[in-house]
Amino acid sequence: MNAIAREFKKILDDDSAIEWDALDRDTRASFQRAFPPDSPPDCILYPHTVEQLAEAVAWAAKQHWPVLPCGSGTKLDWGGIPRGIRAAISTRHLDRTIERAVGDLTVTVEAGMKLSDLQALLATDNQFLALDPSYGDRATLGGIVATADTGSWRARYRGVRDQLLGLSFVRADGELVKAGSRVVKNVAGYDLMKLLTGSFGTLAAIAQVTFRVYPKPPTSGTVVLSGEADAIAQATQTLFGSALTPTAVDLLSPGLARSLDLGEQVALLVRFQSIPESVRQQGDRAIAVGETLGLHATAYPDDSDAALWQQLREQIDNGSREGAIACKIGVRPSAAVRTAVAIDESLGRSSFGWIHATTGIGRLCTHTESTSSLRQVRSHCEANGGFLSILCAPLSVKTQLDIWGYTGNALEITRKIKQKFDPDSILSPHRFLDPL
Repeated sequence: MNAIAREFKKILDDDSAIEWDALDRDTRASFQRAFPPDSPPDCILYPHTVEQLAEAVAWAAKQHWPVLPCGSGTKLDWGGIPRGIRAAISTRHLDRTIERAVGDLTVTVEAGMKLSDLQALLATDNQFLALDPSYGDRATLGGIVATADTGSWRARYRGVRDQLLGLSFVRADGELVKAGSRVVKNVAGYDLMKLLTGSFGTLAAIAQVTFRVYPKPPTSGTVVLSGEADAIAQATQTLFGSALTPTAVDLLSPGLARSLDLGEQVALLVRFQSIPESVRQQGDRAIAVGETLGLHATAYPDDSDAALWQQLREQIDNGSREGAIACKIGVRPSAAVRTAVAIDESLGRSSFGWIHATTGIGRLCTHTESTSSLRQVRSHCEANGGFLSILCAPLSVKTQLDIWGYTGNALEITRKIKQKFDPDSILSPHRFLDPL
């Protein structure tokens, strides 16, 4: 056993510190995606309690050993390349329900609980958490908060930080801290929760989370409009100016639309979730908007609706598999259709572009390793008020490009925040906005 694992075993249970060479093949493969081949962590820690999590971080801080907090590891390869990590600390065994207030529509759980397990629990009372991130069957709640990862439901329910009511986290010195509340209207600590959402484990190790939940809609239905880009753009604006209340409004690049058998041009997916009469009436109005503009319109009721969105998510998640490049992109909503077309033109029709029309935020998936093509798409996004950040990619690509592509004026403030939270750079060094 290596010395690092042996030291951690002194403060954790025997089965809570596993050295790198003793990991099973699947676990090792999930971690290998995140690290250079010649510098994996010495061991993986699996604390079983929040107190053990705090003890592990405190011990690492005392020894000046950099550590990488994580959940189930589905997004470990997102963002920068961690360097010098001595141990990864997984919250996978921190999966207990702390408190449920069914009438208040809130739930508090440990950070290692999988989203799929929480959704199954909430479904017993006809409720759900309105987050639809990548790898939703395996992703943990802590990992979702750390990466600020959500999907199409953002159109109706907004993002992770807007549904996060409170959290507990372990500071870089091992102290356990609480922020926020388990009450919907209490905003104490709200700014701190915003700060930790999307910080990629560089400021703290998340231990518990409290979310607002929602009543589960009884029925779903989706209308798909496809055709010329200008008509799609006009249809999008018409729908936004109407009284319709979709829960998702997504634009698909021609390549992605074709992969789902939705035509050869840009496609617009408009999803409604409510009582059956409302879903049917709103769907009919969306179809009328499309047909007026000469677009092809198709309705996907209930079961076929669920299958369509599952297929879309699988295409996006599979587009991030080993060897592929996945990027988070953002543009002004008014430029979303142009961006979907630009992805095809710059990267080819085997590449996928998926953009949430209400926010202009989306995902790009490609197998090209042409850094010039990626720079071209990044320039397009920046020219339209947005960004392109690389989530996962081969190391050869990540070392050639600015991973985050940040051009704003907050980098110095971000460095100061990191210095306050983690002065010795113990937590996830180099993973977010290098050299943080």
